Amino acid sequence: MSELKRRIKSVPLIDNSNDKVKENHKTPVQKYNQISLRLLSRVVVVISFIVIIYFTANNEKIKIFAKQSDQISGKSQYLKCSPQYLNEIDKFNGCVPHKCKRFVADTVVSLKDVEGLLSIAKKGFQYGRSLGGASILDLHSGAMSKGQVFINIYESPYMKQLFTEEDFNLYRSVKEKVKHTIATHFGIEADKLHLTSPTFISEMTSKEPVTLHDEYWHPHIDKETYTSFHYTSLVYLSNYNIDFTGGRFTFIDESFNTTIEPKKGRLSIFTSGHENLHFVEKVQSGTRYAMTIAFTCDSKYAIHDPSVKKYNIPSKTVK
Repeated sequence: MSELKRRIKSVPLIDNSNDKVKENHKTPVQKYNQISLRLLSRVVVVISFIVIIYFTANNEKIKIFAKQSDQISGKSQYLKCSPQYLNEIDKFNGCVPHKCKRFVADTVVSLKDVEGLLSIAKKGFQYGRSLGGASILDLHSGAMSKGQVFINIYESPYMKQLFTEEDFNLYRSVKEKVKHTIATHFGIEADKLHLTSPTFISEMTSKEPVTLHDEYWHPHIDKETYTSFHYTSLVYLSNYNIDFTGGRFTFIDESFNTTIEPKKGRLSIFTSGHENLHFVEKVQSGTRYAMTIAFTCDSKYAIHDPSVKKYNIPSKTVK
């Protein structure tokens, strides 16, 4: 989710004495603005330098939690729940985790499921994609990246009936597998979990960002970004170091970074609070596909499963 450099045209030479006169006639506001801009630019440079040093230092202390070459039946890393997360989720009986943690498994989602989800993604993205390096397809809202904006796939005449009931059945099947895995491994009741928005398939490439939506690599906390989230899950649809390079998923911990290398069919689940600050590395080459499936304990944020009924939106009358 780099700034484009602009060419600076050369200006005619002018008499230096005129420059001095102009400088002397600058208003206090102009002089203040000039000083403020210089100060601001220096502050930005210093902050950027500090951030680079911090993440570089942390990157030297990387713990690989799940390698692409590993076959993991189930692996957990337990964490202390953040107070903010516990205070908020505690009001939802039957939905509070026994412990906050991260969980990875390669045995929940089959390769057949993965190929089906990839087919859905590619069917959609052939009619869209961002100009930058990150595109999303949200089958619930219909939002899909196209250029610098989002279009609604259910309203586009070019995508009428593009997705079939079979596609949506597969989508629901994978969602249910993930939901019950969360319930089992976090010790909560499955019927207390509700699918929430945004839930989407992402496609990431090494293209330079064009909009802020393309800058996916910034560290963030899901609960801060999306109020409804309580449990975050990711299903990877492509292989690290085979289909793409870069693009690893990294948790930022106090002493080191904990990294997950994407693998087809790999499921990653974690609590969405401050205990799981994370980022995705920039993709260096190839194409990275993944599906984000979010769950909430708050029924008011629940969303319905997508279906072909979405296409029954009345056509807008053109006057």
